[in-house]
Amino acid sequence: MIPILDLTRQYSKIKDQVDKAVLDVIESGHYIIGPNVKKLESDAAKYLGCKRAIGVANGTDALHLALRALDIGPGDEVITVAFTFVATTEAIGIVGAAPVFADIDPDTYNIDPNDIEAKITNKTRAILPVHLYGQPCDMDPIMELAKKYKLYVVEDCAQAIGAEYKGKKVGTFGEFGCFSFFPTKNLGCYGDGGMVTANCDKLADRVVALRGHGGRIKYYHDELGLNSRLDEMQAAVLNVKLPYIDEWNKARRDIAYRYNDLLKDVEGVVTPEEIDNVNCVYHQYTIRVPNRDNMQKALKDSGVITMIYYPVPLHKQKVHAHIESPALPVTDAATEVVLSLPIFPELTQDEQVKVVEAIKQNVKALAKA
Repeated sequence: MIPILDLTRQYSKIKDQVDKAVLDVIESGHYIIGPNVKKLESDAAKYLGCKRAIGVANGTDALHLALRALDIGPGDEVITVAFTFVATTEAIGIVGAAPVFADIDPDTYNIDPNDIEAKITNKTRAILPVHLYGQPCDMDPIMELAKKYKLYVVEDCAQAIGAEYKGKKVGTFGEFGCFSFFPTKNLGCYGDGGMVTANCDKLADRVVALRGHGGRIKYYHDELGLNSRLDEMQAAVLNVKLPYIDEWNKARRDIAYRYNDLLKDVEGVVTPEEIDNVNCVYHQYTIRVPNRDNMQKALKDSGVITMIYYPVPLHKQKVHAHIESPALPVTDAATEVVLSLPIFPELTQDEQVKVVEAIKQNVKALAKA
């Protein structure tokens, strides 16, 4: 069976480093906001090219804290997409604001800048672009709209650490960048973890206070915050992994381009496209394919595991049933045809060939059915 992801292969290559780092934390007796978290925050800020990076408990909290730090709340609207994981809109709802859905670009699956302006009202406070599948959004027009209408930009970078738009890493364009270190991410820890990036010290300091029960000084609390601290053990794992991220992202790109070549003549299969001047990090390699559900079942029967990200867009989920959403035809169409193939840095060329052969065989079989 060829898995969609195999984390054990990566661990086997860095086992000695990881084991030592974790054991050092255990032996130190210092488990919360210690030297490992501080090192990660410093190194991540340097790597991403931003002024500040703040470790938090998970990617959802990163989004939540970013919105809180901007005082976005009840009565406010945040423009984002419905083609994303629920954490994106969950964070908007937690602060009391309302998500307003823009449609996506049919090629990249990211927010369509041309659909944002029509969704702006006098209640709009922010744009929340999602760099889906590791593909950077088209940030120039998004930032121009933000400037024109005096809106904040909070980037959802959960799937895109290391991705670049015109030579600049995602998470450094808006007021905040929000990252997830969930184990399956390109840079993942061995539990939950997240990070907020910023170029404004005042905003960064607000996030630091909010993640630690709303206080800047221990036992002195200025507002209601939450307990959202990245723990030392997860930070230690991430400190081992961060120096490898460019190598691993390059491996993902090589795999993606190999898939492109192997699939280029397969009838009905549409491979991913990159916009100009970007460096996509391929958190997922997602094709469009007819008879998608039947194809997924047939591939599983052939020994290939695939995933659908995402089968039901958020504007059609029960959680947002109270929101009157505009028509999102491109989003709706995408949910019917997208299929993510196995991709992780340690995936072998032989495994890729087997994946593509299974697709070819099943495309023919399904066409005859």
